[in-house]
Amino acid sequence: MKRELELDDHKLDVKELEVKYSTSATKGLSEAAATERLLRDGPNELRPPRGTPGCVRFGRQLAGGLQCLMWVAAAICLIAYGVQEGEGDRGSSDNLYLAVALIASWSFTGCFGYYQEFKSTNIIASFRNLVPQQATVIRAGQTLQVNAAELVVGDLVDQGGDRVPADILLAAQGCKVDNSSLTGESEPQTRSPECSHDSHLETRNIAFFSTMCLEGTATGLVISTGDRTVIGRIASLASGVENERTPIAVEIEHFVDIIAGLAVLFGATFFVVAMLIGYPFLRALVFFMAIVVAYVPEGLLATVTVCLSLTAKRLARRSCVVKNLEAVETLGSTSVICSDKTGTLTQNRMTVAHLWFDGQVHAADTTEDQSGQSFDQSSESWALLSQVITLCNRAQFKPGQEGVPVAQRDVIGDASETALLKFAEVTSGSVAAARGRYPKVVELPFNSSNKFQVSVHDAGPQQLLVLKGAPERVLERCRGALRGGEERPLDPRWRQSFEGAYAELGGRGERVLGFCARWLPAGSVPPGTAPEALAEVAHGLCFAGLVSLIDPPRATVPQAVRKCRTAGIRVIMVTGDHPITAKAIAAAVGIISEGSETPEDVAERLHLPLEQVDPRQARARVVTGAELAAMAPGTLEHLLRTHPEMVFARTSPQQKLVIVESCQRLGAIVAVTGDGVNDSPALKKADIGVAMGIAGSDAAKNAADMILLDDNFASIVTGVEQGRLIFDNLKKSIAYTLTKNIPELTPYLIYITASVPLPLGCITILFIELCTDIFPSVSLAYERAESDIMHLKPRNPRRDRLVNEPLAAYSYFQIGAIQSFAGFTDYFVAMAQEGWWPLLVLGLRPRWEDAHEQELQDSYGQQWTFAQRRYQQYTCYTVFFISIEMCQIADVLIRKTRRLSLFQQGPFRNRTLVVAIVFQVCIGCFLCYCPGMPNVFNFMPIRFQWWLVPMPFGLLILVYDEIRKLGVRRHPGSWWDRELYY
Repeated sequence: MKRELELDDHKLDVKELEVKYSTSATKGLSEAAATERLLRDGPNELRPPRGTPGCVRFGRQLAGGLQCLMWVAAAICLIAYGVQEGEGDRGSSDNLYLAVALIASWSFTGCFGYYQEFKSTNIIASFRNLVPQQATVIRAGQTLQVNAAELVVGDLVDQGGDRVPADILLAAQGCKVDNSSLTGESEPQTRSPECSHDSHLETRNIAFFSTMCLEGTATGLVISTGDRTVIGRIASLASGVENERTPIAVEIEHFVDIIAGLAVLFGATFFVVAMLIGYPFLRALVFFMAIVVAYVPEGLLATVTVCLSLTAKRLARRSCVVKNLEAVETLGSTSVICSDKTGTLTQNRMTVAHLWFDGQVHAADTTEDQSGQSFDQSSESWALLSQVITLCNRAQFKPGQEGVPVAQRDVIGDASETALLKFAEVTSGSVAAARGRYPKVVELPFNSSNKFQVSVHDAGPQQLLVLKGAPERVLERCRGALRGGEERPLDPRWRQSFEGAYAELGGRGERVLGFCARWLPAGSVPPGTAPEALAEVAHGLCFAGLVSLIDPPRATVPQAVRKCRTAGIRVIMVTGDHPITAKAIAAAVGIISEGSETPEDVAERLHLPLEQVDPRQARARVVTGAELAAMAPGTLEHLLRTHPEMVFARTSPQQKLVIVESCQRLGAIVAVTGDGVNDSPALKKADIGVAMGIAGSDAAKNAADMILLDDNFASIVTGVEQGRLIFDNLKKSIAYTLTKNIPELTPYLIYITASVPLPLGCITILFIELCTDIFPSVSLAYERAESDIMHLKPRNPRRDRLVNEPLAAYSYFQIGAIQSFAGFTDYFVAMAQEGWWPLLVLGLRPRWEDAHEQELQDSYGQQWTFAQRRYQQYTCYTVFFISIEMCQIADVLIRKTRRLSLFQQGPFRNRTLVVAIVFQVCIGCFLCYCPGMPNVFNFMPIRFQWWLVPMPFGLLILVYDEIRKLGVRRHPGSWWDRELYY
């Protein structure tokens, strides 16, 4: 599919085409032949690929990752409930509640994931929007209106001002098409019957399916329909490209694999230990389930999703709409940006860039709001040049826009004439008024053979002939040139100045037009004169000057490119436009930095043939599509490694895709920007595709993960900064979330090994995971950066993991261990104050859980019934729960920073986090003291002093982490830094 389309029909003459397609270039196909071909080839429409059924996608969401473990745990709970209920166990309802809670939480997670996937793109549907509904076709010599889907190869089509209904080989003159969605060229492209290039994308005698016919009419033979057209191949290419897994998805999967493996390992180990100690099989299985529930962070995926959503909303306020939440972090990981030129780096409007008159080049104002400095307009030569620019122009403003700024007005006319019209309106005043003073008598429009446009205007006692066109064609018709407002002969010195200016402006990638004029006696060209006759009159003219046009860079792009360089991000231009224009824009925006040379520049500087220049001497390189097609495998990767600054011009959609894949093979995280249909395969293949919201096609928007509402490359830099920040903050959230796994796990380990009454219940654990700790972990997404993250290199996905060894070790074995000590201290204090001293508690579990034991004595000789012991166990659950929550407050505070001191960052600057801590405490109080909680969720009211027991441990966590951070700051690169900085 990525192989270039091989097409040579444009090289054949009419007779050869008639033979090849068994048709007539004058009468077309017969109805019978058309019907037969329609049955053979199918309708002229784009067929969607087979997709995955919705029920299968939904099933994957419910059974992927940690969900499988939770379903197993829920099944074990239900089995245990059924067995214990059959045995008359009054405590068996806990297992039922736990099963329902697990099923509900993971069903919600699965539904949310399916909803996100359901919103994903349908590439082919957007291409269908490009298909015209009706087409004019000649069959058996009769002109018919048929549905565009009924066109077949060999049909003779009469094309007017509409979308082209198929790939058509033209046999008529005077047609212009908009190929920007295919090639990226801003200028309308002239179509003619001659084969002008070996490439089917470059030749003038093919009009492509779905491109817009802007002016004129044409007749041609259909050579491709449906999926076999150039657009059809792009559609198949885009819809057939697999979505790249985002870096954050890879990280989460890596983390899930570790957690799931450890959960099963711990659960299986203690299942075996419980069986060896003598527990019944069902009881040991419940232990396995409890350890899995305790070890798996049930709230983690919800936390990640909410954090990404918050960042997506933040980006939306800055004109970046994120379609795929994971793309938020991907942009922060980006190391290469492959950017389209037209409309992304540039303003997507042709603008007058320079003028040359009186032997000098003058810079025009190319800013988007016309706020730049203007050139000196005092010369008398400028007066005539401005007059020619105003009158020799067919474009006009749409009515009713008097109050609209000139740059924003809608114009009827092509891109170049629009640019000249707006330039004249700004610099010379009202164009409509000037045209009123000099009414047009007759006009010869621009065509591809003459390469000039000429018109004659009445000017009182005289007539004024004005002409514009290709400078060399204009100069052929001139006998003199304006200098200082006076006409002087075309001497060698002037010609040298002219050629120098023409070469300089053309070398900047600008389209250069020449302007000239001549005063004629009144009546020289009477009304009704044939336009073709003007070519004979247009001689002996006076050359007024040159005007160059370009689609100028956006004002914010150079600064954005500099920020990308500072952030270690490589920006590569990939465009379908001409290599000279591409190089000029790349140099203007900083993709090719000042002082960097291409091999061609080195050859020119050293006065050597290009073949003798070592390409490694050049920092920059401009590669055309033709060169790319001729490269051997591996050559492109070598070029990308050798030349830090790359520009690709005249590229096809397949080649854009190859460029993206080559960057990915070199280990880069690739972002692609684009707006045209031709960009959609690369947008889909990239790690993150970024489409333009204003100028972007539906296909590009659907293929992309992010849409820039302002079409501004600079918005990407904002996205990179937010993406890097969310990765840092997700690290903090995950570290906070993982820490409590140890104090949730150790109660079950001690319960099994030391045979103590259970300190913490499974339902209590779910309240920690899904209720009290969600808000604080999400609040860390609001934390500001610890340093200027845009001065750091992009993270290496293979080395800089979201969850690394130092993070896990610090969270589990240091902070988690402190929290476990806090929980057990509070547990033994609560038991002791109720009469159960620690030595008595050890080994007490069998008698404690015996429902028939109704006179169990404590350390003071008090007798406890089974129901009383059950409520005391609920008290222990609550005490252990409160201990974890108090320590988690300290934990969330230390997670605000990984290197800076908490006091450097400011403990209360993140107001969301402060609110989250207050919310956490309020939820704890509600669960403890709300009536009915003991019978519903196993929470009991507890004494106030039991809230105070874990507080010294919280203080210890704060002090301990400040010492860690101090060592990391004082000894960068040391063992301390490597082992304790996560």
